[in-house]
Amino acid sequence: MSKKNVSIIVFPGSNCDRDLSVSIQKYLNVKVSYVWHNDSKIENYEMIFLPGGFSFGDYLRAGVIATKSPAIHEVIKYAKKGFPIIGICNGFQILTECNLLKGTLLKNNNQLFKCENTHLKVENKESIFSKNLKKKVVEFPIAHAQGNFYTTPDSLKELEDNNQIIFKYSSKNGNINKESNPNGSLNNIAGIINKKKNILGMMPHPERAVDKFGSQDGILFFKGLGELL
Repeated sequence: MSKKNVSIIVFPGSNCDRDLSVSIQKYLNVKVSYVWHNDSKIENYEMIFLPGGFSFGDYLRAGVIATKSPAIHEVIKYAKKGFPIIGICNGFQILTECNLLKGTLLKNNNQLFKCENTHLKVENKESIFSKNLKKKVVEFPIAHAQGNFYTTPDSLKELEDNNQIIFKYSSKNGNINKESNPNGSLNNIAGIINKKKNILGMMPHPERAVDKFGSQDGILFFKGLGELL
């Protein structure tokens, strides 16, 4: 039986595509294909990932130039068909810039690049992306300068009412407070899904939480995606 296919969209400035590929292949046992941003056709894939990095050097605004790439037009088509799509860090920024997800990612509230481990409370255990996570609180690292999630009051209410908030920055014990918020994100939001619930955007990096030198909660995340393939 042939393996299922997963694609990773690669932009000039992507730097997490290799780490993501290793984690996907190891813990999902699928075939991974890189799709260059200029490719105008994406075929025969069961899931699409947008990796972290600095697409186009974060010129203008993080993720905005990437939305003009031909591959993103294909991603939008797949999104409308209900395919699972995951954007991590810069991938999350791109998903908001092309309006596949609500809100935007602003500069961190202290104006500094943050690179540290964070704890995340799993707010929605019913999502296809999180229902198989066996922990209520997971530990993933962040590495970003524009991870401060913001949206309008009306959009925030919609996210809350539709149970679209998947992860929130928290303490190790799952307490959601200002002290556990690394970037000023509204209501400590670290990851959300769209209304149709087939698209996930998250700032923390599960692909960097898979080895024995730190948290291995990323393994739970990737293995939990198995039934989508």
